[in-house]
Amino acid sequence: MEFKGIHHVSALTAAAANNFDFYTKILGMRLVKKTVNQDDVSVYHLFYGDERGNPGTELTFFEIPMAGRTREGNNSISATSLRVPSDRALDYWVERLDKFHVEREEIIERAGRKTLWFRDYEGQRIILVSDEDNEGVAAGVPWRKGPIPAEYAITGLGPVQLTVPRADRTVSVLTDLMGFRQKGQYPSSVAGQPDILVLETGEGGSGAEVHVEERHDLPQERLGRGGVHHVAFRVEDEQELKAWIEQIDAAGFSNSGFVDRYYFRSLYFREPNGILFEVATDGPGFDTDEHLDHLGESLALPPFLEPKREQIEAKLRPLDTTP
Repeated sequence: MEFKGIHHVSALTAAAANNFDFYTKILGMRLVKKTVNQDDVSVYHLFYGDERGNPGTELTFFEIPMAGRTREGNNSISATSLRVPSDRALDYWVERLDKFHVEREEIIERAGRKTLWFRDYEGQRIILVSDEDNEGVAAGVPWRKGPIPAEYAITGLGPVQLTVPRADRTVSVLTDLMGFRQKGQYPSSVAGQPDILVLETGEGGSGAEVHVEERHDLPQERLGRGGVHHVAFRVEDEQELKAWIEQIDAAGFSNSGFVDRYYFRSLYFREPNGILFEVATDGPGFDTDEHLDHLGESLALPPFLEPKREQIEAKLRPLDTTP
């Protein structure tokens, strides 16, 4: 068995309305689902993705209104990448990010690809990565009604970076348990630190990579707004998910067991450096309860929460996501 690639990345925000404005109006991602955190229905869970909300394109946010800012450090998902079609697209994004006064770095090469690093208004660390010569997992479909021309638009998730004090422990789980392959390495941007390791799964390419950074100079991360909660990896269906549950059980990892998130089915477990991994099915998908043309426009609740809609809506701050 092997994973198809990255399914989604879930992060934290303290302000859903500002988050919606940034990711849809500045970055041009489509809000494909406005729902609630199923483990705490008093707060929003927002899913951004491509035109259809395809697996492998979704960056999601739990709203935690009183969350302090993340203290960056080890044992963390330290950067999330978003794919764009070409090197030329990065030049477009330099101008756009500057227009909106977004903190950014210069375009540089990472792991053989041109990249552009920036932060959102809460300090979330994002890397735009060019698909200029990329092969492997296919990109998603640009949001046709979004503010970004299709030739420059974000089309999905790229490599996820993990920062840990012991890379060997994380790499062992990724390779021995999860079937990732070591692809290469590249120098750390921090003097005196080991090279960053590149691992891939499935068809490979930027949509199927994890980059493992070992750091000896950092405290443990304190997660808050601007931080990442977990990363999910793609499997085809429930049958494959259940096979992974058996394999992870057999390896002795404490885990959630089968979890029905309605839009997909999942399993959660922590690797030895404490980072939360999810295994998630490609379906059923976000058009299960909303028409494709109206994804994300109203509050969607899975059937098991629908009877509590009135109570749930009463506790949520209004969030207008209509076009």
